[in-house]
Amino acid sequence: MYVLTSATSRATLSAHGAELTSFIKDKLEYLWQADPAVWARHAPVLFPIVGRLPDDTYLHNGQAYRLTQHGFARDREFAVVKQSDSEIVFRLADDEASRVNYPFAFELDIKYRLRGSKLEVSWQVRNPSATEELLFSIGAHPAFRCPLLPQEQFEDYLFEFDYPATLYRQLLHNGLRTGASEEVPLIDAPLTDDGTALPFSDQLFADDALAFDYREHGHSPAWVSLRSAISPSTLVRVEFEGFPYLGLWTKNAQAGFVCIEPWYGVASPVGPPQELRAKEGILSLAPGQRFEATYSITIG
Repeated sequence: MYVLTSATSRATLSAHGAELTSFIKDKLEYLWQADPAVWARHAPVLFPIVGRLPDDTYLHNGQAYRLTQHGFARDREFAVVKQSDSEIVFRLADDEASRVNYPFAFELDIKYRLRGSKLEVSWQVRNPSATEELLFSIGAHPAFRCPLLPQEQFEDYLFEFDYPATLYRQLLHNGLRTGASEEVPLIDAPLTDDGTALPFSDQLFADDALAFDYREHGHSPAWVSLRSAISPSTLVRVEFEGFPYLGLWTKNAQAGFVCIEPWYGVASPVGPPQELRAKEGILSLAPGQRFEATYSITIG
């Protein structure tokens, strides 16, 4: 395990999946602690796909390959290429094992930088090939303890968005997009002077994750906060300006966690496997090019 520290906070990370495993401020743990009886992950990195494929299968130039939901990076060992008290950089590159199911050359760097109670997470994807393009998606899946405090209940919480707008979720069936969408009922944010809030309830996640496509429905939020009506000063804010997709998820109201997931990619549609380049949200890098994106988590 690797530890980053600041005057107020401590973040712990693992080279397995380059995964954030703990984020503490004032002795309070904000990150879900991966109870294997409920959901055995903390904050996996989704690469080289986001979401599920039909039959866990895609095509590339007519040939079929298999990738399970969210790809393989979360289950691989990363190398540490840079480390200090407040910053660490992990790296994963293609190898013989990855090319069996993903026939692309790639280099993926994930940098974590802790400043006070804010953790910045930066991705850099590079195409080292001299001749072939690189097709990929990438996303975040951090899970936060909910409720955070013993006196709170799941229903005391809400998601707060940074601007007042109508949200439409993409409907899913067995993790695949059906092509239909529905409006998500929102209220005026009760804890601040502006914004929009999504209150928690037993039924909020009854039909799988809430998946939002901001390319279809206009302006994407700059941040989403997890807040409690009982203790509004204790919160989690995830900033992800410019990301085209967002997922919100938990298993159920008793799970003990919720996820705020900024994505560059989305699940495949219901139907037969398709060419990877045709999958919605797939990014393409020409030989020698790179892609960079950053999101952050602030606690307290």
